[in-house]
This record gives sequence, C-alpha cells and structure tokens, in this order.
Amino acid sequence: MKIYVGNLSYEATEEDLRSAFEPFGQVDSATIIKDKYSGRSKGFGFVEMGSQNEAQAAIDGLNGKDLKGRAINVNEARPRTDGPRNSGGRGGRYGNDRPKHGRGDRGGNRRF
Repeated sequence: MKIYVGNLSYEATEEDLRSAFEPFGQVDSATIIKDKYSGRSKGFGFVEMGSQNEAQAAIDGLNGKDLKGRAINVNEARPRTDGPRNSGGRGGRYGNDRPKHGRGDRGGNRRF
C-alpha cells in the first residue's frame, strides 16, 4: 500500500522516513519528492509498505507525530489525476486572439 507523508521538514531524509515507518512493518520504499531544478525537498513524500494492515497501523500511529521538528500528515495515497496541470498554452490576457501590432503592422509605438 502506498502512503502519502506531508508536512515533512526540509531536513528529513528518505532514511528518516524509513526509520519512522519500520516499527510498523516492512517498508518496501521511502521516497521524498524533490524539485527537479534545485534538488530541494518539496516537503512531502511516499512510503510503500508490504501489507494493508501494516500500512494502516503506520497511518494510525504516525499521523500528527513529530518528525524532525514538524507534525507530519500521514494518509493513504490517492491516485494521481490526469487533469490539465500547467498546459503552457497561450492563455493570459489576450489568448490566441491577440492583436498583432508593432513591427510594421500598423506602425507607431502603440500601447494597449
């Protein structure tokens, strides 16, 4: 079962996560999500445990508990939704219908 762990201290490591969850059962993986540019923790991560019962025991035992100076949020991970995130399209003030002024279209330095 995959478990979401939020409100992590930026100093927390994957080994800290593993150590916190191991008393509740077998930890298959412990991952802290990091910013792809800076490499800094985003303040949340995921732990995968061997069984549903162990995972539920960890959720019940660790939710709201202190890890590296912060009270962590622990619950069952929800599936990622495949909705539009940052589409990167030409949205904004004018969208795709933005008038093409300047550079010889109508001349002058027009401000809108």
